[in-house]
Amino acid sequence: MKKVLLFISFLCLSNVFAQDGATLYKTCATCHGAKAEKAALNKSQIIAGWSAENIAAALNGYKNGTYGGPLKGTMTGQVKNLDDAKIATLSQYIAGLK
Repeated sequence: MKKVLLFISFLCLSNVFAQDGATLYKTCATCHGAKAEKAALNKSQIIAGWSAENIAAALNGYKNGTYGGPLKGTMTGQVKNLDDAKIATLSQYIAGLK
């Protein structure tokens, strides 16, 4: 029982310390716009309207080097420190922008 409670406590603390999507997106907004409506540096696709799954696939692809166009080098640096949880949170946030 103690192990279960410890595990649940860990999950709760992880969520408390996890960054929310809006905070994570602040860096992205510089190039992609407040509502993801801009082509970053006039070279990328506009990501507004993308599904969370497509955004996560792109971010993971940038992270592992299997995705990207002219801004691949820039994006690789931006996502290198994002873990799976942050990518999921960020993807959901961007997909929900209107």
